[in-house]
Amino acid sequence: MSTTERPEPVVHDVGTYHVPDAPLGIRPSARPGLLHRPDADERRPVVVVDTPLERVRQPRDLLAIILTALGAVLVLVLAVYGHGTTEGVQADVQSFSSVLASVFFLPVVAVLEGLVTLVVPLAVLAEIAIRKLGRQVVECIAALVLGLALSALVTWSLMTWGSDDLLQGMSVPLRGVSTLTIPGYVAGVTGLLTAAGRARRRTVTFSWNLLWISLAIVLVIGQVSLAGVLLTLLLGRLAGLAVRYVAGVRSERAYGDDLVEGVRRAGFRPVSLVRVRDVADEVLVHGGHLAEADADASALAIARYSDSRVYALTQEEGPRLDVVVLDGDRQVIGFLTRAWRSLRLRGLDGRSAISLRAVAERAALLAYAAQAAGVRSPKLEGIAEVDDSMLLVQEHAVGTVPLRELSTERITDDLLRDAWRQLDIAHSAGLAHRALTSDVVLVGTGPGGEPQVWLTGWESGDVASSVLARRMDLTQMIAILALRVGASRAMASAVAVLDEEDIAGMGPLMQSVALPASTREELRAQRELLPGLRSALVERLPQADVEPVQLVRFGARTILTLAITIIAVSVVVTTINFEQIEAAVVDAEPWWAIVAFALGLLTWFGGAVTFVAFSPVRLPLLRATLVQAAASFVALAAPAGIGPAALNLRMLTRRGVSTSLAVATVALVQASQFVVTILLLVLLSVLTRDGGALRSLPSTTVLAAIISVAAVAAVAFLVPAARRWLRTKLQPMFQQLWPRLSEMLGQPGRIALGVLGNTVMTLGYVFAFDASLAAFGREVSLIDVAVVFLVGNTVGSLAPTPGGLGAIELALVTGLTTTASIPAPIATSAVVLFRVVTYWLRIPLGWVAMRYLQKRGDL
Repeated sequence: MSTTERPEPVVHDVGTYHVPDAPLGIRPSARPGLLHRPDADERRPVVVVDTPLERVRQPRDLLAIILTALGAVLVLVLAVYGHGTTEGVQADVQSFSSVLASVFFLPVVAVLEGLVTLVVPLAVLAEIAIRKLGRQVVECIAALVLGLALSALVTWSLMTWGSDDLLQGMSVPLRGVSTLTIPGYVAGVTGLLTAAGRARRRTVTFSWNLLWISLAIVLVIGQVSLAGVLLTLLLGRLAGLAVRYVAGVRSERAYGDDLVEGVRRAGFRPVSLVRVRDVADEVLVHGGHLAEADADASALAIARYSDSRVYALTQEEGPRLDVVVLDGDRQVIGFLTRAWRSLRLRGLDGRSAISLRAVAERAALLAYAAQAAGVRSPKLEGIAEVDDSMLLVQEHAVGTVPLRELSTERITDDLLRDAWRQLDIAHSAGLAHRALTSDVVLVGTGPGGEPQVWLTGWESGDVASSVLARRMDLTQMIAILALRVGASRAMASAVAVLDEEDIAGMGPLMQSVALPASTREELRAQRELLPGLRSALVERLPQADVEPVQLVRFGARTILTLAITIIAVSVVVTTINFEQIEAAVVDAEPWWAIVAFALGLLTWFGGAVTFVAFSPVRLPLLRATLVQAAASFVALAAPAGIGPAALNLRMLTRRGVSTSLAVATVALVQASQFVVTILLLVLLSVLTRDGGALRSLPSTTVLAAIISVAAVAAVAFLVPAARRWLRTKLQPMFQQLWPRLSEMLGQPGRIALGVLGNTVMTLGYVFAFDASLAAFGREVSLIDVAVVFLVGNTVGSLAPTPGGLGAIELALVTGLTTTASIPAPIATSAVVLFRVVTYWLRIPLGWVAMRYLQKRGDL
C-alpha cells in the first residue's frame, strides 16, 4: 500500500496507513494504505489506495504439480512396459563408461556427491539468509525434507508392493547384484532448488548445473538407472512445487510506486489510483482530497467479468479513466479455461494466448477493432508493462450501469433495440464478442435523454469471426435480455433489428452450454427460459428449425465412457491367453464368418420393419432400412440403442411429424424391442425343459447385483426428493407413449408386423452369434446360444460406452465360459469375431448410408 510524494504520513498500525482527516467511510477490513515519498522530479503527489498481496499462490505451480505427478506415474509405467527401450538408451549412454572410467573413478564420484549433498544446500540457504529472506529459508528446508521423505516412501513402496518387472526396470547391477536406485539426496536437493525459485540467484544457477553434471556422470558409469534418475528428479520437483504452492511465493505484481510508474509510461500524469472494489464505501481522490464515491458500477462490472485488478485513475488534467491490470500469475487459469472450452465445444477456434503480453495485445487489438467499427465501447487510451503486470488504460463509461444492476422498469424497448444494434454493428465488421453477459452490457443515457448501450469486455472476442461465433453472440444476447424482460419481449426486440436468417440461426444454439458461466448461473432460477425462447422463436418463424445442434464434442459422459472402455478392454486383454486365441483363429472356418456378417445385415431389415409398422406416416421400407444402417455408423459415438432412436426421430421430424408424436413413436419402438426380448427369454425357459443355459442363471454374482440394485431402488423411493426426480424423468415418457400405444392397439395387424420385425432383428443377432461359435468348431444348443446372447447383450448394453463397446464383449465372454462351458480362449475369439462382423465391419456401410440419406434430405 503506497502513495508517492505526499509528506508526513500518519501510521496508526503496522501495514495500515491513513491520511489525516480521512473520511470515516473507509472500512477497516479493506485496509487501504497511503505511503508518501518525494519523487526526484518534484511531480505532483500521487495517492494509491490499494491492498497489495505480498504472497500469492500461483496456479501455474498447481498445474506443474499435476503434470509432475503424472510424469512420475508415466516413468513407473515405462519402467515396466518400456523396459527394453529405457534399458537400450541406458546401455548406449553407458557405452562411454569404459572411456570415462579412468577419469571418473570412485573418489571423483564421491567428491561430486559431497558437493551436491552438502555444499549446494548450504550455499543456496546462505545466500537466501544473507538477503534476509527468513521465510524462504524455512520453505527450502521443508522442501529438502519433503523430497527426502517422498524418495524414502516411494522406495519402501516399491520394495513392498512392486512387481518383479517394475523392480528390474528401476534397478542396475552393482557388484553383480540388481540394486534398486532411487537416490534420495537428489530428490532433496531438487526440492530445495525448486522451492528457491527461478534461477535469479547465482548459487541456484550454479547448483542446478552441478546437479545435472553429477547425474550425467553417475548415469554414465552405471551407478543409477535412467528410470531411477527421472523418478527421483520428479519426486524432488513435486516436493518443491508443493511447498511453493502451499506457502505461496513473493508477489511480482505491480503495486504502489511500480503501478504509478506504469501509468506514467502509458503517457498519463496521475493524481490518484484507487482500487475498485465491491464495497459501497469505496473512496476516490479529487485534487489531493479524499471524498465519498458514488457507486462505481461500470468499473465494478469490469472487475467481476475480467477477474482483473481495476483502478480508478484521476489525472492532473483530463477525465477520470479506468486502469485494468492483467497479472502474469493469473494467466494460466484464463489459458486453461479458454483452451478447455475451445476443445470441448465445436466452432471455437481455440486461439488461447498463455503469455501475459500476448493476452494484453489481443485485448488491445479487439478494443481498437471495436472502436474502429463504431461500436459504443470504452476507448483504449494506453498500454504499458511493468513487473509481471500489463496495464490497460481505458475510457471510463461515465454514468453507465451494467444490465445486471438495472431495474426492470428502466429497460425500455428502445434500450433493447439499441443493444441489438450495437451487436449488429460489431458483426457487420466481422467482430464476435464470445462472452456477452449482463456485466459487459452497460446502459447509459444519451445527450437527448435516450438510452444508450455500451458493449465492453472484448478480450475473448474474435476478428474475422465465423458465422457460428456470431450466432452464439446472438444467443448469448437474447438470453441475458430474456432474463430481464422475459422471452417474448426479448424475441420481439430481436425481430425488430435482425433479419430472419439471424433469428432462425439462434434456434439450434439455444442451449445452456453456449452461454457464459455467469449467465448459466442466472438461468438456474429460470429453467423454463430457454424453452420459452424456442417457443417464441417458432411463434415468430414457424418454419424455423429449433432442434439443438451438437455443440459439445465431449462431456462427463464421454470421459466416463472412455474410462469404462479402457477398463473393460484392459480386463479382457490381461485375462486372455493370446497364444490359444491365435491357435483358434488359425483353425477357424472363414465361411461361417461370412454367414455371420450376412445375418448381421438382416437385423437392419428387422429394425426397419418395426419402424415402418409403428410410424404415424407412410415410410419407404428401403429408406427405413438405410436409416438402420446409418445407425451402425452413429453407434461409433453413441451408446447401444441410442443411435437408432436418434436417427428414427430425425427421419420422422424431417417428414413433417411433430416432435412430440415422433418421440412417442420412437419410445414405442424401443419399448416393443424390450418386450420382445423378455418374451423370447420366457419362451426359451419353457422350451429348455431341463434348463440348459438357464439352469445356471442367475448366478450368485447376478443375484447379488439384483438384490443390491433392488435395495438401492427401495431406499431411493423412501426419499421424497428421489421420488420427485424419478417422476419428472419418467412421467413425460409415459405421457408421450400412452396415446400412441392406445392408437396402435386398434391396429393389431401393425402390432403383429412390429413384433415380427423385432423378432427378425433379435434372431438375426442370435444366429450370427451361433455362426461365430461354429466358425471355431463349437456346436452349442441354439437355445443356449440365444439365452447367453440375450442376457449378455442386455446387460452389456446398459454401459454408457459407444455401442456397448467393452461391456458387451465382457458380458458375452463371461456368459459363454460360465453357462455354456466354452474355454475362455475360444469364447473370446468367437465374441471378437461376432463383434467384428456385427459392429466394426458395418461402420463403413453405415457411413455410406448416412451420406446418401443426408443428400436425399431424409436426415
